[in-house]
This record gives sequence, structure tokens and C-alpha cells, in this order.
Amino acid sequence: MTSASTPAKARGGANPYLKRLMWPLAVLVALIVVNIAVTGFDFIVPSVNDDRLGGAFVNILRRSAPLLLVSLGMTLVIATKGIDLSVGAVYAIGAAIACQMIIDAENQSAPGLIFAAVALALVVTGVIGAWNGTMVAYFGIQPIVATLILMIAGRGIAQLVTGGQIPKVQDSSPFTELGRGAILTVPVPIVIAALVLLLLALLTRRTALGMLLESVGGNPEASRLAGIRSKGITVLVYLVCGLCAGLAGLIGAANLGSADANNGGLWIELDAILAVVIGGTALLGGRFFLLGTTIGVVIIGTLEDTIINVGLSSQWQFTAKAIVVFVVALLQSPEFRAWILKPFKRKPETPAPAPAEEVLAK
Repeated sequence: MTSASTPAKARGGANPYLKRLMWPLAVLVALIVVNIAVTGFDFIVPSVNDDRLGGAFVNILRRSAPLLLVSLGMTLVIATKGIDLSVGAVYAIGAAIACQMIIDAENQSAPGLIFAAVALALVVTGVIGAWNGTMVAYFGIQPIVATLILMIAGRGIAQLVTGGQIPKVQDSSPFTELGRGAILTVPVPIVIAALVLLLLALLTRRTALGMLLESVGGNPEASRLAGIRSKGITVLVYLVCGLCAGLAGLIGAANLGSADANNGGLWIELDAILAVVIGGTALLGGRFFLLGTTIGVVIIGTLEDTIINVGLSSQWQFTAKAIVVFVVALLQSPEFRAWILKPFKRKPETPAPAPAEEVLAK
């Protein structure tokens, strides 16, 4: 007899992880095919200019790097049945701290200054994330309320840091390399996002951390009774989310060479939640899919270019995102797929009733 705990692969069934990724991948491939049909294979084929990878799809990945960082942190938070609406404000705070510290210095090109500015920004954003987690875990405040407070106040904090101005870093400053530089021709934002993805994947899939996250999100009370320190894990994931948002803010500010407290990372929390949902992670907590979130981010970035390439106005951007999320959510729903395939399924043949003579003979 096959036990319930036997892996699906051993039972001959499909891997549930791959099944979750199948539909987002199908949507991404469809978007790529549409763009190739409109613009040609140059959309997907990278090029090398000035010792740096370029091309339409590479540019999408580079622009999507900050969103991917925020979305990865959001995935871990949602896995614990939480939400973080403050990531956009934390993005702005991290950018404001680093840029203001750099422009206040006499030599903006000093390596020690750049390191100190980046480190200070990450420490502050990490502390902010841990504060959100503490409010949720130890004070029992609902995640949406705890992070909404900082979502409102965070941009005010960023404006206080910059004095209401937009600090602009010199183009010659090494800080701009975080957003504009390249390592072995690969844009630095892509390298940073890939390293963070790899690190989080190793921590959550090669250690017990991933199982603990899913346990806390799936059933917090059972986790507590099992001896899992759910409060500490909750604080940890919010801290990581804050770090990811701060790092995203640094990349965004380095790319622009400035920090805009009002518009930096504006509404990035909504795109992050969309990417997490598209990637197959349920908002109810439990199982999470970092690779699925990555695919969701690439879908959002590709969709923005697709709207332009097919000749639609930018006003379609939000509507198109909603349509994509709706389609992916339906495709991931077993009930919807069963309803669609119901007319094509063969009904089991019912045996013909026995003749009356045979019934009477019995």
C-alpha cells in the first residue's frame, strides 16, 4: 500500500513544484513569442556593446532586478501568512540614506565612503524590516496594519533624510556602478539579483529553514506546539524583506544617480505581490516558490515591453497586468481546469440492464 507521505514522483504522479511553474512558464513563453512575431528574434538574442550585454530581453532582466529583490523578500513574508506593504517606502529610505551620505562627503569617489553608505542603508532597512516583524510576531498587530503604518510614514522619513530635496550623485562615483556597471559583460543588477536568488534558494531548500517557513505559514499553532520558534522566524523573514527592499533601492538610485523620496519604488509593493501570486505562492501562507516568483517578475517586465511593441498605449499597463494575473490564477486552479475539460472527458460506460427473463430466472 502506498503511504500518503510517499513523494508524488515515486507514486508516478507529477511533481507539484513543476506543475505550479508550468502555467507561468507557458504565459512567459507566449509573451516572448508575441514579441518575436512583432519585433523579430532581436528581442530574445542578446548583443554585446561596450563590453556589456544588451538587447531587449537583457534590458528587461536588468530593469526587473530591483522588483525581483523585493518580490523574493515578499515571497518569504507571504509564506508565513504575512504581507509587507512598506517595501516601497523602505526602498526609498535606503536610496535616500546612501545618496545623501555620498553627496555630503567631499570626495564622492572614495571606496570607503561608498561601502559605508551602502552598509548604513542596508543596516537601517534591515532594522526597519525587523521592526515590522516584531510588531507582527510579538505585539500581535495584523501584518497589513503594521506595514501600512510604515508605508505611510516611510516616505516622510526619506524626505527628512534628504531635506525634501533629490540628492544627485556624481556620474563618476563608483556608487553608480551598482545600477550601470557590468561584471564579465553581465549587468551588475542582474548579477546581484541572481546571487540573492541563489542564496535564498540554498537557505530555504537545502536547510530546514524552508520547511520551518512553510510550517509556520501553514499552521502557526501546530508549529508552536511542535517547538518551532515561529515568532523568531517571523521577525527573520521581515528582516530579510527589509534588506531586499533596501538593496533594491540602492540599485534603483545607482541607476538614476539620485534618490527621489516621493517616487522611488512607488507602488513596487503591488507589483511584488502580483509576481508572487503569478509564481504560484498562495497568499494564505504555506508552500512558496522562489523560482515561480522569478518567472512572475520576468512576466511583468516582459508584459510592459509587449504593450509598447504591439502598439498599445501605456495606459493599458495596469489593465494588462490584471488580465495576466487573472489568466494565470485560473490556469493554476484545478477546479477551473476540471470545468474546462469536463466536456472532453469520456463518461464511463454503464452496463446494459439484464433482460427481464434472466432477472425472473434468478
